[in-house]
Amino acid sequence: MSETETIRLRPRRIRVVCWTSAAVLLVVFSLVATSLTGATGNGYGSFQRGDQIAMVGLGVFGALGFLLFTRPRVEADGRGVRVRNVLGSYELPWEVVRGVRFDRGAPWASLELHDDDLLPMVALQAADKELAVEGVRALRRLHQAHQARLAEGATGR
Repeated sequence: MSETETIRLRPRRIRVVCWTSAAVLLVVFSLVATSLTGATGNGYGSFQRGDQIAMVGLGVFGALGFLLFTRPRVEADGRGVRVRNVLGSYELPWEVVRGVRFDRGAPWASLELHDDDLLPMVALQAADKELAVEGVRALRRLHQAHQARLAEGATGR
């Protein structure tokens, strides 16, 4: 692995599910909005154009909520790793990373830090199967290359 090589990883299956769900939700709310006409029942109220627009607006906000789950990403190079989860982002140099873990039965991979913390990487999900495994292997190769450079520098070669 070269010093300048950058690895970019994003989940695949969750993105497909979220985009499909967002589109379906928007269509359903739009259909409900078009059906909101006439009286509200036995009362004196009736549905207006504003009610229809508000229903479409709720569909848009719901769809945007689904699309938040397409945000996770991991980027890594010879200097460090950048992790962006659904909420929150982290940029870590390889010096603070002890290892890259993907435990059996875990929903996603994580970075094990030297202070015994585990930083989840939601972008590497077990649902993506081989894509996630290859991503973890690539991150491990980058981490090992960094460790080798540190060992080489410590011996003065």
